Parts: sequence; C-alpha cells; structure tokens
Amino acid sequence: MITYQREQVSDVLSEIKPLLEMHWREIAHYQDIPLEPLWDWYQRAPGVRVFTARLNGELIGYVVFGIGPSKHYSGSIQAAQDILYLHPEHRAGRTGYKLIKYCDEQLRAEGVQVVYQHAKVAKDFGRLLVAIGYEPVDTIYGRRLDKENPHGCNGIRSR
Repeated sequence: MITYQREQVSDVLSEIKPLLEMHWREIAHYQDIPLEPLWDWYQRAPGVRVFTARLNGELIGYVVFGIGPSKHYSGSIQAAQDILYLHPEHRAGRTGYKLIKYCDEQLRAEGVQVVYQHAKVAKDFGRLLVAIGYEPVDTIYGRRLDKENPHGCNGIRSR
C-alpha cells in the first residue's frame, strides 16, 4: 500500500540519499558538477517542507518545497518545488499524480496561495501538471560560464 505524508528532513535523510543519487544520475544537466547538497541548510531552514511516498514503509518518492512570503507579492504565501522524484518503477500508475495532489492539499491547508512546480527538459512531466490544474508560467534557461559556449558569445546560431 502506498502512503503519502509530510516528514522532517532529518527523519528521512538516510533514505533520501540513495534515491537522490539515482535522481541526479537520471536528470542532472551538468553531470560533471558533483552532487553535494547543503544538508544542514535543508534541516535548519524553516520554510522547507518534505513530502514522501512510501510503499509498505519503503521510500519510493519525495517532493521538497521552499515556502514563505513571495519576495514580489509579500501578502502571498507561495511554495516553490525544489526537487521532485519518483522511483522509475512507480511512474506508470497514478502515484505521481497522487503525490502532487497530496502536496497541494497539505500546502493549501498551510495557507499557501500559489505552488510553482518545475520539470527538467529531459524528464518533462508538464502534461501531468497541466492535467492536475497547473499552468505553464515560466521558462528557465541555464548557461555554463566556466566552459566555452559552442554557439558563440550569445548562444544564437547563425544561419
């Protein structure tokens, strides 16, 4: 049986580490940058929320959010997903859907007005988010500054 719950970082840290390594290998865009989470920060930050999915007690997925007043709309409590992972063996069913819905319910109960989810281009689950009721609102681009850009100084290819 799969259960969904909010947990403390310190209580799930040892279980998250192996899944986080799998997650990093699967989606990290810059694989040459080592995975070195600031575990102390995650354990101390007051706005960090961790939601988990467990199958018969075993951790199979997690979502980590940062919540607090928006820097732009100070009267609005908002949540930004930091990381979301579901073990590949559990992606075919409705587990991901239920985990996200559970997070939304818990965040709403905590007074969150807006939730922002992000998806990696390599593992885009945007269709699922839209099916749940999310809207595309932003696009994020990354650029390595410590490596030569093969497309020139501005990244635009000439025809």
